Amino acid sequence: MIHNCQKTFGETMPNWARYLIFFQYIGTNYRGVVKVPPHQLGRKGVQDHLEDAISRLRPLNPVSLTVSSRTDAGVHALSNSAHFDLQRKNDKPPFTEDILVEALNFHLRPEQIRITSALRVPDDFHARFCAQSRTYVYRIALGISHHSLLPLTDHNLCWNLRNTTLDVGAMREAAALLVGTQDFSSFRAVNSDMPFKSPVKTLDVASIEPGSSFVHAHFHREIPFWELTFTSRSFLYKQVRRMTGALVAVGRGQLSVTQLQEILEVRDSLAFPQGMAAPAHGLFLTRVDYRQTDLLFSQQTSEEQFISSGNSED
Repeated sequence: MIHNCQKTFGETMPNWARYLIFFQYIGTNYRGVVKVPPHQLGRKGVQDHLEDAISRLRPLNPVSLTVSSRTDAGVHALSNSAHFDLQRKNDKPPFTEDILVEALNFHLRPEQIRITSALRVPDDFHARFCAQSRTYVYRIALGISHHSLLPLTDHNLCWNLRNTTLDVGAMREAAALLVGTQDFSSFRAVNSDMPFKSPVKTLDVASIEPGSSFVHAHFHREIPFWELTFTSRSFLYKQVRRMTGALVAVGRGQLSVTQLQEILEVRDSLAFPQGMAAPAHGLFLTRVDYRQTDLLFSQQTSEEQFISSGNSED
């Protein structure tokens, strides 16, 4: 099924609005970003807490959040996004964007989740299908024999390796093989969506650059950090963690550039070496980008569409 960010038109009411929110979270305490089924006990998803916060605004309509980018348990986000509709009671006008951010963050206070911005968007805007690209950054710390030796500000926020160096030149050579449009079957993990999603993706960016500790200017010793950045319109299940794990294996000398190319070309999920995927806690979703034209909300345009339509979605 092909989904587009197409212009259709939904019901327009003066006290009803669709919002796009950008939000950040530390994923350590959550079972991923999406909702956890009601019958499953224990930790909730980030979406559960966001919907709870929206429901505390007492909307007339049922609360339903559509998240743009799914992240697994333990993965973090500096900027994920989602859309939802909100109809206020007693013909009150829609919340302004600033007030909405303030109100939601007030109700999210106990959680490591924060709304960074909100936009009122057209009635047909879809946070997932309108997204033009998503960027992930994977953080790696070198020369750390045990995670307790990391600054507290980086605990559970990077992958600590005993290695004091990596062959970054070989890693970059291997990363170049991943860029472009190709079948990434070998770099996706098995899940229930596999039969329905094409393994062909276009990877626009796969870069490896020096990084730093969040408190590098104040910690008592220098820790080498590297950041692996990946940008694509969409990714397969666990694709970024598998690509990262394979590139680190190349940097450690456990895998040659040629062997990585062979894994890619075999196009088989089972060909990926077991246990090589990078752990979740070093991964950050850092950007979800949209076309500005898709974000522009115009009350006048909405009314014109309403009249012309005869009152009439990675």
